[in-house]
Amino acid sequence: MKLHSTLTQQYQTVTSYDENGVEINLIPYDYSLIVLPEISPAAWPVTSFDALTTEHFEQINAITPDVVILGTGARQRFIHPRLTASLTARRIGVECMDNQAACRTYNILMAEGRKVALALIFEA
Repeated sequence: MKLHSTLTQQYQTVTSYDENGVEINLIPYDYSLIVLPEISPAAWPVTSFDALTTEHFEQINAITPDVVILGTGARQRFIHPRLTASLTARRIGVECMDNQAACRTYNILMAEGRKVALALIFEA
């Protein structure tokens, strides 16, 4: 799905997505990544939802977002709370949804000026 341009183009904005990948500011990515509004997308070494570990969330914890939107792939899945305990201890919320919903939600929160992290899983 292509998304319309907005006044948020100075930020890392999801401009398109499908089941195989995502475009951030028109640059395609087909691997798992972390996106923040003011920082270039970074590869996230997650090969599948089932491969998630606490270390993967420590990488997100280090950037201290207010909320994490976790795209769990083609369908919504929920993570075990022990994986996100370090985020919860710092009062950082984690919302799980499928990748398409995660992309839409990230754009909305980013446009509102929230310090949001988008973590997307694309199976390797």
